[in-house]
Amino acid sequence: MKITVLGCGRWGSFHAWYADHIGHEVTLWGRETSRNMAELMETRQNDYLTLPESINLTNNLDEAVDSADVIIISINSQQLRPFVRQLGGLNGIENKKFILCMKGLENLDGKRLTTVFNEELNGLFYPAKSPDVAVWVGPGHVQDFLKGIPNCMVMASADKDLTHELVEVFKSPLIRFYYGSDLIGIEIGAAAKNVIGLAAGMLDGLNCSSLKGALMARGTAELSRLIEALGGEKMTVYGLSHLGDYEATLFSKHSHNRQFGEDFVCRRSFTKLAEGVDTVSAIVKLSHIAGVELPICETVNNIIHHNKNPKEQLLQLFLRSTKSE
Repeated sequence: MKITVLGCGRWGSFHAWYADHIGHEVTLWGRETSRNMAELMETRQNDYLTLPESINLTNNLDEAVDSADVIIISINSQQLRPFVRQLGGLNGIENKKFILCMKGLENLDGKRLTTVFNEELNGLFYPAKSPDVAVWVGPGHVQDFLKGIPNCMVMASADKDLTHELVEVFKSPLIRFYYGSDLIGIEIGAAAKNVIGLAAGMLDGLNCSSLKGALMARGTAELSRLIEALGGEKMTVYGLSHLGDYEATLFSKHSHNRQFGEDFVCRRSFTKLAEGVDTVSAIVKLSHIAGVELPICETVNNIIHHNKNPKEQLLQLFLRSTKSE
């Protein structure tokens, strides 16, 4: 099968490597102005992996899309809307199947990424059908996959048949997929775990790592309330997309969100993408719309975006007045 990956960062380059690894014909696209793509084109290497010669590298978006049966999108979640709008102008786009391999919410209003995707393409597909779009989320690090260390992930969409079809395309001994049935809960949970990762890094930076147990317990509890209020299944938060991803996000040295949180409270710069920074403000907005209190997310948002004292805020959060769990 012909697979195109749009986006050439850490996960985009991995998805291209993985699709080639399991026997598909792969094209990887990156912008002409992208330093990541320039590096890959010159050396076929980045900080994480080496791409085999069998993967076609291109800056031509029309060429990349035209050749694909399945298109994986792996870019900064805040860039999704204008990018999908650009895709909508290409010929034949309505015949493609799409997978969003990002974890985030639109900053402006907290919309889920499949909602953003559908809003931009529904005019093109309607009335024949809705866009064929799924999400691919769950735990795992590029560094571990490249060592042959397997993990479990989730594929989910609003169309059960599409979900099953895509799992068949991408399953392998390296990644075992589970079928996701609650798209709302999976998308919210996958985005929110990056916010909890920021909090975990802050606790590490403040030498309060033992509070991560409380963070995990209370983080899943507050997000379950939000998911339920939005019409999802509250138990989804305990699955692979959220709680199942905690080890990779709250504890691993490879986690960008955890490292950002640690560096932030230690007043060190962090230059790599940490999706939780935008997601936290989006999820706070969403919680206000839904009428749900999210104390951990509110605290992280106050620290990062409103210059509140990290130690004071976090200790106040976890050591506040006694209440029933």
